[in-house]
Amino acid sequence: MDNVDVRTQKGLGVTQRLDAWWTMPALMALGLLVFIVYMTWAALTPYAADGTPLYKWGSYMAPTFSPLFNPNWLKALPFGLSSPAVLILWAPAGFRATCYYFRKVYYRVVFLDPAACAVGESRPNYSGEQKFPFILQNLHRYFFYMAVLLVINHWFDFAKSFTMEGPKDYHVGMGTLISATDTIFLTMYVGSCHAWRHIVGGSIDSFSTCPMGSFRHGAWCKVTKLNEKHGDWGWISMYTIIAADLYVRLLAMGVITDLRIF
Repeated sequence: MDNVDVRTQKGLGVTQRLDAWWTMPALMALGLLVFIVYMTWAALTPYAADGTPLYKWGSYMAPTFSPLFNPNWLKALPFGLSSPAVLILWAPAGFRATCYYFRKVYYRVVFLDPAACAVGESRPNYSGEQKFPFILQNLHRYFFYMAVLLVINHWFDFAKSFTMEGPKDYHVGMGTLISATDTIFLTMYVGSCHAWRHIVGGSIDSFSTCPMGSFRHGAWCKVTKLNEKHGDWGWISMYTIIAADLYVRLLAMGVITDLRIF
């Protein structure tokens, strides 16, 4: 990398880098594309041809449709939308779209601004996020509160996945394990959020002089440690959601059967 000029390159894609710098942006673009296409398809196809709901099987609930709102509420929506998912997906979509990590991802793969370090970008100067639509990024802290509610709801769905026919019919199935994986990684993603880190201790000038300073400092250190892998939790949780949703969908369609472990 001695031959690379680390100064800002002029012109889109112009660079002196000799490595395959485009590999990571390409993989990010593919990852986002797969996630967006699947979630859009799943959200808009909640029922089988015979009217069977594909978002629920036994006590298992597809995370794309949870919490499940009354489908009758959809009659008040425009454009003839008929999927309960449209009532909730705006919240997690807004949280991820304004996420500090995923901003970097789509700035690189959508706007090419810049596509990678020391690579010419699409705009000559960074103009910040002070104008529409980028000023909407400031809503991230509010989407965070909604994401917390969704995480709590995921834990309720996970708890319900231990029962099949009734509250006393306990079991552990493959769906239970998939739900646990999805819930844990989503919790790690939301729990490592920059907004949460700021709430815990980012607004404090001195831990030694603020109320419960020692406790808050310890909590801030733990969240900071989680925050170091925030991007990893974000990518993993995207695909555990797909796995959990697809598993319930295939069960409801009768394509597979749930493996009863206990």
